[in-house]
Amino acid sequence: MIYAAALKAVNQRTQKITPMAFENANQFWNERFDKEEFIFGKLPNTYLVEKVAEYLHQPQNILCIADGEGRNGVWLAKQGHSVDGFDVSDIALKKAQEFAAENKVSINYELSDADSYHWQANTYDAVVAIFIQFADPEMRARLFKNIVTSLKPGGVLILQGYTQKQLEYKTGGPILLDHLYSEQLVRDLVSNLEILELKSYEANLNEGTRHVGISALLGLVAKKLD
Repeated sequence: MIYAAALKAVNQRTQKITPMAFENANQFWNERFDKEEFIFGKLPNTYLVEKVAEYLHQPQNILCIADGEGRNGVWLAKQGHSVDGFDVSDIALKKAQEFAAENKVSINYELSDADSYHWQANTYDAVVAIFIQFADPEMRARLFKNIVTSLKPGGVLILQGYTQKQLEYKTGGPILLDHLYSEQLVRDLVSNLEILELKSYEANLNEGTRHVGISALLGLVAKKLD
């Protein structure tokens, strides 16, 4: 259940620490998600589907960061995984819960930004981070530190995002250069994990109305050492 107190806490937190474009992250993302359509579609991210098939061979305990309208979390739950998730938009989470109910799965969603989320150490077999490029460099450093802490030994991080070349394509993603990825940046962020896969590539995306067309992407799978 989403409580008014949680919404107030999110607003207070984001006003203090986020850059100008996201000084009220709840309002910013609510305005984007407040549509009948699912702005990123209802199908799961293709890279996520591929990597789950490759690396997660049995039901796992998974955290979905900024899961929005639930396309990835719901798909994971339908595969038999136990899914927790959070997002800063209460409108998105309402859509996600309805989407989960339509698909007859249950997901433990929490209204929270990345800093306020109740991170728990050594909890998840996998953390899913698909296009989480809302974070400026300072928040991103905190976020990845929390991701690593939350993974169980042997747990994996599955991440996809846009590289800096995406500014040439303008087919989705942030317009701020320091919110975009490079391979070296990501290596530094996960320096205490074992990198199983890290690649930059281009592909056509067709994810709702927000991620459409040729895109400059980065994919990562990294494992927490035992």
